[in-house]
Amino acid sequence: MEYLPIFIQIKNRPCLVVGGGSIAARKVALLRKAQGSVTVVSPQLCEELDKLKAEGAIQHLAREFEDGDLAECVLVIAATDQRAVNEQVSAQAAKRRLPVNVVDNPDLCSFIMPSIIDRSPVVIAVSTGGSSPVLARLIRTKLEGSIPAAYGRLAKLVEGFRDRVKTAFPDVESRRGFWEKILEGSVAERVFSGHEEEAKKLLDAAISKQSASADMPGEVFLVGAGPGDPDLLTFRALRLMQQADVVVYDRLVSPAIMELVRRDAEIVYVGKERDKHTMQQENINQLLVRLAKDGKRVLRLKGGDPFIFGRGGEEIEELAQEGITFQVVPGITAANGCSSYAGIPLTHRDYAQSCVFVTGHLKDGSVDLNWKALAHPNQTVVFYMGLHGAPTLCKEMVAHGLPASTPVALVEQGTTPQQRVYTATLDTLLDVIASKDIKPPTLIIVGEVVKLREKLSWLEERHVENADSVFAYKN
Repeated sequence: MEYLPIFIQIKNRPCLVVGGGSIAARKVALLRKAQGSVTVVSPQLCEELDKLKAEGAIQHLAREFEDGDLAECVLVIAATDQRAVNEQVSAQAAKRRLPVNVVDNPDLCSFIMPSIIDRSPVVIAVSTGGSSPVLARLIRTKLEGSIPAAYGRLAKLVEGFRDRVKTAFPDVESRRGFWEKILEGSVAERVFSGHEEEAKKLLDAAISKQSASADMPGEVFLVGAGPGDPDLLTFRALRLMQQADVVVYDRLVSPAIMELVRRDAEIVYVGKERDKHTMQQENINQLLVRLAKDGKRVLRLKGGDPFIFGRGGEEIEELAQEGITFQVVPGITAANGCSSYAGIPLTHRDYAQSCVFVTGHLKDGSVDLNWKALAHPNQTVVFYMGLHGAPTLCKEMVAHGLPASTPVALVEQGTTPQQRVYTATLDTLLDVIASKDIKPPTLIIVGEVVKLREKLSWLEERHVENADSVFAYKN
């Protein structure tokens, strides 16, 4: 290890930045974020620094650097494009044993600026010892996605209870075990979901009982898994998938996404196909309630978005009635994901100024839609679960005013490696479905925007047939 990673307290203490350009401005911003009292030495200032000077946020010495500028400093950064000046700053700082950083010159530095993940008071620094700042930034980017912004709030909450925990758990090992359970359990999740008062009450009760697990309530995470590609999951979805004790998932959740759930979690499949339900919806609702009342952290994983034809509203309605704690994590709904991967914008100023999502069948299996409202020009209509009702769809859309030549796209297994995209019109759609052996899950997109697929499809083209184009997912 060539550098000792330390954190320096510079609050209200004098710091010097030599240089007045955009790079110097970035360093000034970091020092100010740490509440340092910043003086900039430079004949000229960039617009950003000039604005800070006008606001009184920094001091400015409008001249070249002089050795005496270091007299009162606790830290100095040289950010000029003049090697001689940078060397002078470094040498004078070394004489005074001051921490000095010279931008892009590790050989002149006594400390280097890391790539920072700021979740104050939690701060994470990533460094490559100056060998590759770009690599440090890439590593920081990967860490950003796995560390919720709310960790700062969690740290502040914990800080207020440290003395009480020390009293309740005088032994170091028991105290460590307590905090590990708290920081990975319901208290942390309450903070992450914005319920800090509830988190305080849970933490207070856990300390009073001297246990982080006894009588801790269960919780349900209603999470949208998106249309299939695991890269489309949200950061919060990924985090909760790793914390669940039980995973209750649907048929439309792809195998690639299921690979990301916690390995030792109990897995419960409740998928439903037309006329073939593994578990009735009412029983699923009751299952979630029972598992949560048993103190489990339950991941209810649903394809797409749980509130768009996902029956998520029905499930949390029962949870709410039973007083079960839950949180909802949106997912990319199939219409967005599949249309994007097919190269079909759902709206476009030249073709469609509105977009409507409809489900192809109702709770009783029938197809009964407001066809008059759907059959409008300059509108895109996306049919979920529409294959079975395709004959009715074609008939009614034409009967209510759309031309039989209206473009239609079918996106089968959208966003997955098995994606296939077919185009047709309202008068040829049924022939395409019959001849191509198209199976669910398939999304049907009706509207003039489908024409844009020929220009905008960005996935690898495998082959094109005369009547209908077929595009496959790029592996």
